[in-house]
Amino acid sequence: MTELIKSYLAHAKGEDPMSLWVCLAPLGWLASIIVRVRNWAFERGIRRSQEPPLPVISVGNITLGGTNKTPFVEMVTKGLLAMGIESGIVSRGYGGSTEDPVVFISGRASRDRVGDEPLLLSNRLPSVFVAVSRDRMGDIKALKAKGVQVVVADDAFQHRRLGRDVDIVLVDAACPFGNRRLAPGGILREPIDSLKRAHMVVITKVDQVSQDSLSKLEDDLLKVIPKSRLFRSYLRITKWCLWDGKSFKEVPKPTGRNVVAFSAIGSPQSFMDSLAEQKVSVLAERRFKDHHRYCHQDLVSVLELFRSSNAEAVVCTEKDIYNLPSRWRPSFPLLVPFLETEVDESDRFWTCMTRMLRPHIVVASNGYGEDAMASLLAQKLMSRFPASRITGFPLVGRGEQYVQRGVEVGPVLSVTPTGGVVKYRFSDLMTDIKSGLLGHIKRQYQVWNRLKGHIRTPICVGDVYLFLHSLWGQGQSPVLIATAKTTYLHGHWRAERLLLRSRARSVWTRDRETAAELLSSRVPARFDGNPIMDLVGDNRMGGFVWPSGKRVLILPGSRDRAYSDVRLILDSASEMSKKENCCFVAVVAPTLDLKRLVRGCPGWIKDGDVLRNIDGSVEVNLYTGPVADPAEMAQVLIGLGGTANQVCAGLGVPVVSILEKGTLVQQKLLGSAELLVPPTAKDLARAALSVLADEALARSMAEAGKVRLGTSGALDKVVSYCGDELGWTVRDEVYSLMKSACRKGKKGE
Repeated sequence: MTELIKSYLAHAKGEDPMSLWVCLAPLGWLASIIVRVRNWAFERGIRRSQEPPLPVISVGNITLGGTNKTPFVEMVTKGLLAMGIESGIVSRGYGGSTEDPVVFISGRASRDRVGDEPLLLSNRLPSVFVAVSRDRMGDIKALKAKGVQVVVADDAFQHRRLGRDVDIVLVDAACPFGNRRLAPGGILREPIDSLKRAHMVVITKVDQVSQDSLSKLEDDLLKVIPKSRLFRSYLRITKWCLWDGKSFKEVPKPTGRNVVAFSAIGSPQSFMDSLAEQKVSVLAERRFKDHHRYCHQDLVSVLELFRSSNAEAVVCTEKDIYNLPSRWRPSFPLLVPFLETEVDESDRFWTCMTRMLRPHIVVASNGYGEDAMASLLAQKLMSRFPASRITGFPLVGRGEQYVQRGVEVGPVLSVTPTGGVVKYRFSDLMTDIKSGLLGHIKRQYQVWNRLKGHIRTPICVGDVYLFLHSLWGQGQSPVLIATAKTTYLHGHWRAERLLLRSRARSVWTRDRETAAELLSSRVPARFDGNPIMDLVGDNRMGGFVWPSGKRVLILPGSRDRAYSDVRLILDSASEMSKKENCCFVAVVAPTLDLKRLVRGCPGWIKDGDVLRNIDGSVEVNLYTGPVADPAEMAQVLIGLGGTANQVCAGLGVPVVSILEKGTLVQQKLLGSAELLVPPTAKDLARAALSVLADEALARSMAEAGKVRLGTSGALDKVVSYCGDELGWTVRDEVYSLMKSACRKGKKGE
């Protein structure tokens, strides 16, 4: 190593702060800006990050040079194997030449193709599959095909495109951050505050520094991460072996012997410290660049050093063995120490990792109808992945439907006058903004920030706004169940298709035609039934009995305007009763306050579950259960709802609603299954009575609704996709196995 390189390293490591190499500081500042912008882009979904099909434990660092990643990867993998979990390793394979995934076992690979460290790990862990290439997602898929359950990724902290379940970052106690500048001005690969996104931070080589230095380093790290996620580790030499050029033979520890040492590793000083701890006297040393491939001339120089120093043996690291020429045989005793990593508080380490590996699944939605579908999906996910944590994320409303299904609700609840960002009337949007909509959105993003890096692929039930909200909030490419847009409503805009093509993991549409439209734009779209109709099969209590008479279903809606709209519908019921013997059932959405609803109906009295006008001539039965129950036998619907209207149309119930901008949009979805009339009680009554009187009209409207809405089944397909393609089944199983093993005290020791 030249004096020039030595002086540069002394400056980069903080040993010589006043060196002329300080002129590189501006380049370090520039690198810091570039890295921060890159990280910000990944955290906001501007750059693509995807969850792999297996749980991934990344072992990385934020500095150049050795932090003992390789022995730490071995330690983690051994611990997982001891818990009965099939583990695999992925590595970039520095010094190797392969582009496509190479999967091997028991060291059966060429060093030229896979590099030195993967070979070392494979020989140390002969039953473990190791995959090497530039395509880490491809490596993980290849390991999945081999039956691997968990992947340990070597040096992947900066590989942001690959989602991971646990990020373990190693910090070298002997040289934690160098001069605290980014390369080339220092040894940092990222700013120190990047450790905030680490799930666990481990200080390595704690036995090579003083207690004061270690305490100061811990104090610095505790400004970035909580104490519960900070650990210590050290290396210990488990045995010594003699390398004869073909195999290892265990020998006694060479305590007190004089040796010559050479190495090509990231932290050669750490190697020297380990030898000193073993009381091995190093007379001379040769250092080479990390991953250096030795040539015969290099080894001739080592031989000359051995002879000139009168040493008894030569010592190198285990990693160096894999960089020696293939046919070279040592002409001197070549000793190799075998190292293993140990973690202080091993039980706490494995308990913390297990906790971090618990899958946390978030289902987001933005509307009452979307909440109904999303909460049902969340319930199905809870059933399929019982060990996982499932959280609902309603963007609007109180999340009542999640709560009713026993689903945890995550964010600060957002209740606005119109129930969210209304698309059809600018005045409604302004009303929401005045009531604090922007503050609601800000608080929702604060929730996303807390979840960032700790959740699996988000599932969005709603529109592209929700998709973008989720993507920007937490960074990973979400799954979208697109319930809002369809080719019947002019389809998706070009910008929406571009966004979904580049960032969506998968998109489920509500009809086959919309899936075809998105597929033509290379969006990963599919149609497996209309998710709205899944509400029918799973959202029933059963046993509903209609009173006698013509069966008229009433849906006042689920938003605040229902409190004023309900009077219009009740008046229409009075008009119908003058001409026909009708029985009325009003389904009250759980988002509505029944007492407030009744207060808005002067002239009507609530008697138990019945609303009665003052003279007792009209009765409206109140029902708070699933809309599908009374809809099953309803003959006509007077509805001002959204998704609930569509569910009823899909069940074959003719729909009568008022003519306004929102319902004009809905009619494009329902087609001839819906009649729109002016917003008067007489017009609503007249239209509903015409349906009741004309069997042919009622039949044609019923058939149109069934055709337009289609069949159910989409949500079950989403659950299967998450289990198989996203790897949530194996994640749920792995967490259960680790949790059980930790309880039994099996920590891989």
